[in-house]
Amino acid sequence: MSRRVVLAGIGATMALTLAACGRRAPLDTPYQAGLDARREAQENDEPLPPEPKPPVSDRKFVLDPII
Repeated sequence: MSRRVVLAGIGATMALTLAACGRRAPLDTPYQAGLDARREAQENDEPLPPEPKPPVSDRKFVLDPII
């Protein structure tokens, strides 16, 4: 095979891989994702997953001012 064909194949593979990854939406917290999963299961009459625990309030850490 010629080098151009190999490079074109690699380029096409990389482009398709990058185009297909991720989803176009805001990020969900684990708590919100758990609530959504419960709601969807309830709407579809499926067994409910365990209820997610609400997030704990943020605790201060010594190095927080540096960040």
